[in-house]
Amino acid sequence: MLSNSSTLHVTKQEIPVFFKGDSFELWSIKMKTLFKSEGLWDIVQTDYAEASDDKIRQKDFQTQDAKALLFIQQAVDKSIFSRIAAATSAKQAWSLLKTMYQGSKQELKPVEDMDVDINVQSLLDFAKRKEDQIKHTAPSIYMVPSTLRDQNVSSFTPRMVSIGPLHREDENLQANEGEKATHMLSLLNRLPNFTPEVILQACFRKVISSIHTIRSCYAGTITYNNMELANMMVMDGCFILEFLYRSRINDPSQFENKMFLQFTMYDLLLLENQIPFLVLEDIFECTISKFDRRTSLISVIHEALRQVNPFKTHKLKSTNTTPHHMLGLLHECYVYDKAVSSEFPNSRFPSVVELDRAGVNFMPLRDADWPLMMEVKSRRLPCISCSWGKPSLIMPVLDIDDFTGLVLKNLIAYELYSKNISPCITSYAIAMDMLIDTEEDIAKLVESKVLVNHIGTNQEAADMINSICKEVAWRDFFYFKQWTELNRHYNSYWSRNLAWLRRTYFNNPWNFIALLAASALFILTFLQTFYTINPV
Repeated sequence: MLSNSSTLHVTKQEIPVFFKGDSFELWSIKMKTLFKSEGLWDIVQTDYAEASDDKIRQKDFQTQDAKALLFIQQAVDKSIFSRIAAATSAKQAWSLLKTMYQGSKQELKPVEDMDVDINVQSLLDFAKRKEDQIKHTAPSIYMVPSTLRDQNVSSFTPRMVSIGPLHREDENLQANEGEKATHMLSLLNRLPNFTPEVILQACFRKVISSIHTIRSCYAGTITYNNMELANMMVMDGCFILEFLYRSRINDPSQFENKMFLQFTMYDLLLLENQIPFLVLEDIFECTISKFDRRTSLISVIHEALRQVNPFKTHKLKSTNTTPHHMLGLLHECYVYDKAVSSEFPNSRFPSVVELDRAGVNFMPLRDADWPLMMEVKSRRLPCISCSWGKPSLIMPVLDIDDFTGLVLKNLIAYELYSKNISPCITSYAIAMDMLIDTEEDIAKLVESKVLVNHIGTNQEAADMINSICKEVAWRDFFYFKQWTELNRHYNSYWSRNLAWLRRTYFNNPWNFIALLAASALFILTFLQTFYTINPV
């Protein structure tokens, strides 16, 4: 057998040709030559269960089998590796590749019964492991699909720091890795009774004990090994906690770079830029809770989330459930258990301006249990038909700035691709998209104090609202009752005619003056005719 140094040399020299799914026959010939040169070909053809009962020989076989499996894993592209990741032996991996790719451009060769059994068992084991992962910890951190990402890449891409593994290799973010290290050391130095080494050891122990759960929180294959992933979690967790704690105590150092402060806060809300909440809990327990016992993790995060909450008139409320991550914690502040989900309206819904012309008022929501609640209230006189009632639509106050679209889009992406998550933000965004068509609609809502527009022109605000739900699958709608009531009012006889009058004669001052002049002329003509027929 070759020495370790020789093995490493062979690995580096002989496996740069990756298998990407084509020309399997040529690739397999090279691999067979490599296995034979290393004395591993017999291992690739033998299952571990067929090895000798002798424990020493079994251990040697296991070592050689792992080496052969490593060669195969290193020699395939990432897209191919995900298909053989479940294989626990070199023979299983090799058989899977043969079954999937051998003879793709030539006559298929017969597959041995043993190969079929191995492949079937391997696939079943893989499916069972995935099923267990979904049952215990369904993924909650995703790469946003291109259907959403391509509309506005900047809404899902971090600007300052990478958190977690999904953007770790982004070259544009490498410059701020030093900032993360500085924040981590600053957090460790807040505990004078413990050395940084002792604190980090405690953090690593907690993270390593949950590493498989942490890995299962990410959708797709994470290429980092457990130690690399643990290092990443500890570094990023310490950075987040120190960053948020500085904001809480108004640390002067936090305001030295205002651009870093602002962009980083929004980077921490990106769906692709999250770490599991359990990591933050573990590191918080090892750090901040040691020197500030009156502070809870939720309170530290809520203090920061208030700055980015687009519904600023409502306080963020804690829930009894454990969130998936920081974005999930913000989302839980908008969930309301008593909200009734229903189908979407089938007919077109009138815009804000159209409803206003039909006599509908718009009022800001205050002190409600659900910050996204919309309610229709009508003021009617007992002696007057209900069709004469003048309803008011009470709506959440939305602050629109340059980052409102980013926050809402990431919340919607989280709702769309996570299991058992209430689509409350998606429902709200769809309702707003129905109400707003033009800049006149925005102007009316701003006038009614339902919207606060910091983004610039009303047209920009309308474009932002209309773009949020593009390519979004509509699942549930929480405002069906309110929409039905408003539609009924809008389509009633008096409301429709009132809307026509306002649209025709009151949409600008000149039309109104012309109406007054025509009315005055009609009255004078009537009086003249009356007194001509009936002189005094």
